[in-house]
Amino acid sequence: MSRKTRPYLFYDTTTSVCSTCLHPVEAKIVFKDGKVYMDKWCGAHGSERVLVSDDVEYYRLCREVFVKHPEMPQLFNTKMEYGCPYDCGLCPDHMQHSCLSVVEITDNCNLNCPVCYAESGTHRERHKPLEEVIRMLDAVVANEGEADVMQLSGGEPTLHPQFWEILDAAKARPIKHVMVNTNGIVLAQDKAFVARLAGYAPGIEVYLQFDSLRAEVHKELRGADLSRIRRQALDNLNEAGLSTTLVVTLKKGLNDGEIGEIIDFALTQPCVRGVTLQPIQDAGRVEDFDPRLHRLTVSEIRRKIAEQSSLFTLQDVVPVPCNPDTLAMAYAIKTADKTVPLTRWLDPQTLVEGSGNTIVFERDDAMRGAVKDQIFKLFSTNHSPESQTNCLSELMCCLPLVSAPSELRYDKVFRVLIVQFMDAYSLDVRALKKSCIHFAQPDGKMIPFESYNLLYRDGRRLAAIRDSIATQFAQRRRQVIPLVQR
Repeated sequence: MSRKTRPYLFYDTTTSVCSTCLHPVEAKIVFKDGKVYMDKWCGAHGSERVLVSDDVEYYRLCREVFVKHPEMPQLFNTKMEYGCPYDCGLCPDHMQHSCLSVVEITDNCNLNCPVCYAESGTHRERHKPLEEVIRMLDAVVANEGEADVMQLSGGEPTLHPQFWEILDAAKARPIKHVMVNTNGIVLAQDKAFVARLAGYAPGIEVYLQFDSLRAEVHKELRGADLSRIRRQALDNLNEAGLSTTLVVTLKKGLNDGEIGEIIDFALTQPCVRGVTLQPIQDAGRVEDFDPRLHRLTVSEIRRKIAEQSSLFTLQDVVPVPCNPDTLAMAYAIKTADKTVPLTRWLDPQTLVEGSGNTIVFERDDAMRGAVKDQIFKLFSTNHSPESQTNCLSELMCCLPLVSAPSELRYDKVFRVLIVQFMDAYSLDVRALKKSCIHFAQPDGKMIPFESYNLLYRDGRRLAAIRDSIATQFAQRRRQVIPLVQR
């Protein structure tokens, strides 16, 4: 007798939240027509199916190959009480320290972008007091010991009246690399500002909003044509020799066809160390965005990089082991006559067993020492993470037709990162527990990016959900205790 079968392959279960009420729900991970979906059901709001990946093989690569031992923070700041994602701060159930700590120093901005996860703008005038910012910096150090990367963000951080005092405070602490997340308007209009910022090098980088080479894209995402502003900011940054990452907010059908062009453009800019591709998530202010129609997955962006870029292939764009569900990377080295992809030459085991921060690796010393002491654990060809005897120049000599640069400085590195943030539709608690991008709080907490924008930026919804969960727990205890007493 033949049995009925479901029209998909059931792969796994996880926990998510209902996109309507944000209460916890069980979710199934299923494979169908070469794609990966999350099927969720809420007793109050019914079923929903969310696209997680458009490439089953890449999804399985993330889940089954690029899995490394969790690296813990120095301390945990909250207890486990309501379950993930309602105990963030970090709680002992979290599985990854802060690879990138975000310190928001202002709600004010000189733009009113139609897309803004922080909902900042000209109408929001509050700058965080210096004392509050310092408590957030201290939270980063307390949780990390020596923090890898800390990003000053907002709003527009360059508008803070005490910006330089904040930067001095950050540089005075054991933070290896400071990023300034900016829309570039101040950098374009004030060369003296850029020159002063460059004086904090090494260990300083500009995280420059750069969504497109086309005016119409700027108008849709930012509300204004910022083409001239972006180019002038880059001219000033190039003149100052200030390390810069171009940050592209991607919207499906709008600018995802420009990925290769933006990468090629970035390679022509001496100050640019790489491109970060960040698809829109349903958080904050997102005008004209349907999470079901406009969702871009990591696997789709990875494929578009390979299709549009003359530099990188699919094999070059690999999962980042600390959180492979939401992060992917490709690295290259600039030599005298060409730019050479590196990631294709690395076996997964080397990446998984390595340590260090793959988001960025500029240090106070020249690149050579950093590579030998830190980065070669990721880029080793001898499959032994314990071995410290090789360096990147030895790896370069192993590649066909490539000579190692005489000085391996940070300006020889070019990286492309895909950074996808989950929202209420796509939240996978299993992946959230590996989140390594965290918001610092004045009370010492470090809250994962996704859960912060979903629940903690406006704590009123979180409080209501916690009350509801606490009531459910109390009801269950009343049901269980009489059974035990019997």
